[in-house]
Amino acid sequence: MATTNDLKNGMVLKLDNDQLWSVVEFQHVKPGKGPAFVRTKLKNVLSGKIVDKTFNAGVKVETANVDKRGMQYSYKDGEHLVFMDMDTYDQIHVDPKTAGDAVNFLVEGFDAVVAMYEGNPLYVELSAAVELVVAETEPGLQGDRSTGGTKPAKLETGHSIQVPLFITTGEKIKVDTRSGEYLGRVSS
Repeated sequence: MATTNDLKNGMVLKLDNDQLWSVVEFQHVKPGKGPAFVRTKLKNVLSGKIVDKTFNAGVKVETANVDKRGMQYSYKDGEHLVFMDMDTYDQIHVDPKTAGDAVNFLVEGFDAVVAMYEGNPLYVELSAAVELVVAETEPGLQGDRSTGGTKPAKLETGHSIQVPLFITTGEKIKVDTRSGEYLGRVSS
């Protein structure tokens, strides 16, 4: 248990019939008149739904003990993604739905954080940017600016993103894992 005064970004709360909610934002408000309160933006850990919720200041909320482990992506085993705990070398199977958008940027050997609650994986977190090889893209034509200077490119993971016209097949690029946007070339 914790009070609303102890809230931090990333903290996981157990609310509404044992549903898990992650704190995205919080703000302590002390109006001139009336009691203080805490305005929060919460994200449902399983569904990804975001809601605004207001708590009275000092109210007790139940926190969930979420275990975040550094793991390495090993391979895809049929329908599941296999991650290996780098400390114990235990392997866990994660449903691609649980991994969410991270599945678009996973390559064997990538490090990730897998959040576990009561032995079940909740979500997979990658670093903010990853380096991937462009598997396939059309050659850019000089003077072709009708599309704002970008073209589609298929990454080594099979996911497609928009890249500038000068990017060629086989180049290594940096991609933002949160938005899926091209960030730049990677010099070898």
